[in-house]
This record gives sequence, structure tokens and C-alpha cells, in this order.
Amino acid sequence: MTGKVFFTVTMSLDGFIAPESVPADGFFAPDRQDEPQVQRWMAQWTELQQWAFPLRFFRENLKLGEGGEEGRDNDIARETFERTGASVMGKRMFDLGEQAWPKEAPFHTPVFVVTHTRRDPWQRPGGTTFHFVNDGIDHALDQARAAAGDRDVRIAGGGATILQYLNAGLVDEFSITLSPVLFGAGTRLFDGVDAARVALEPVRSESSPRVTHLTYAVHPR
Repeated sequence: MTGKVFFTVTMSLDGFIAPESVPADGFFAPDRQDEPQVQRWMAQWTELQQWAFPLRFFRENLKLGEGGEEGRDNDIARETFERTGASVMGKRMFDLGEQAWPKEAPFHTPVFVVTHTRRDPWQRPGGTTFHFVNDGIDHALDQARAAAGDRDVRIAGGGATILQYLNAGLVDEFSITLSPVLFGAGTRLFDGVDAARVALEPVRSESSPRVTHLTYAVHPR
């Protein structure tokens, strides 16, 4: 088990990784799509993530058809997927994703959901199986490491779960894709970070016509 623990997020230039008022359960239900709050949240989220939608890898992974853009953004998206042997996420992200992901969920690896809810593993077509871990972030990570083997473990989100792992000293590396949008309010990635314990080392900075990719190694301070 030699892989790294990492996370990747897209972030607005003013530091937000999700719009204000993260939606409650049922957000993606058809009868809610005309609600102003839902439309506003989706419009902001789409603007934040718009760099990824044209990519060939994005289209391939979500079975949206052939074609799509290549280049460095596409390479980074593919490399992130290929290095990941297992993922960890929080219950809130899973609840939203369960409503929104296609039948063939986009992970294609084991996913370990940190939750207080007991539930049997949920197997999806295409190699994704969700496992529900009821005894904390450490046990979820231990199971993800075992499943990933010599590949890396990705902390998939949401922001609160990423912060828990970062503050616990369990993250080796992270990448931020800076998107040229401003939210003004929303979910901040580093709101609540234990800055006295976390030191960062720049690893890589790459720009494309749409976004800037920043990668940092994480060390104890």
C-alpha cells in the first residue's frame, strides 16, 4: 500500500468550491427543477465546472458520446482518474450524487462513504461499489487504502470531509483548478483549516485557456 492520499477540487477565484445554500435532499428531483434556488445553484455550479464539460475524457467517462477536446486539461482529468484506486466521500456528497449520477456512476472503483447510516454495499454497473463506513474517517481511509493497493486514494468530497482529512494530517497532496468566476458567497474550501498544523509545498502550476491547475504537497508544520 504505497499510494498517496489526495484531493482535487475546482475553486472560484474568491475561494469557493460550491455555491451558497448547498441543496438539501431531493434537490435533483424533477419537481424541484423550476425552483429559483435550484436554478440559481445549478447555474453557478455549471459556470464553475464549465472547463470540464467539453473534454474528451469527461464525455467518455459519462458516456456522453464520442469526440471532445484534448489538450492539457483533458490529460489532467484522465491522469486524475487513472491514478485513483479508491475514493472516500462524505454522506452529504453521496446523497446528492445518488440523485444525480447516471446508472453507471463515474468512479469505476470502490467508494467508501463516511456516514452514521448503516447500509449494505451498493454495486453499480461499470465497477463502482459504494461501501458505507460507520466508524470514522480513519477506518474509511484504511479500507480505501486496502482496496486501492499501490494506486492512490482520492478524497472526493464534499468540502467538510476534505477538511476533516486535511486537519487530521491524512492528506499527502492536493490540486486546485482555479476557475475564472466569482461567487461572493458559498462553501469555502479552507474555512476551518487548522493552519498551525498544515504546511504546503508548491509542486506544479499549469495554465490553460480556461483554468489554472495548482498542485501542492502537504507536510506537518
